[in-house]
Amino acid sequence: MTPPKLQSTRFELLLGQLVLALVGNLRGNWRRRSLGLLALLIGLYAGNNLTAYNLQTLGHRTLVVLIWLLVIEVVVRLRSRLVADDPSLAWIVVDNLRIGLVYAVVLEAFKLGS
Repeated sequence: MTPPKLQSTRFELLLGQLVLALVGNLRGNWRRRSLGLLALLIGLYAGNNLTAYNLQTLGHRTLVVLIWLLVIEVVVRLRSRLVADDPSLAWIVVDNLRIGLVYAVVLEAFKLGS
């Protein structure tokens, strides 16, 4: 027995869009999925190392955070202007690098207690 098909309500459409947004990176071939995951992990690794290195060499937390904030903001602005609906593989890699980097910086901020 199959369950009856749900009525097409606004809530059902919202749930469908939410599932597509959450599982969107799992679509496509293995190259797209693996490069997306590798970019996410490399962004996390680079974010952890670069923030630790910049904090040791520069010593000013506010300056380091301001520089990272400006770099990430420029990447977000460029992507929103250049990419329409379906991003290419290069933009997916750039987005995942950015997401990993932001996650690492936020995690570093929690570790520092500020």
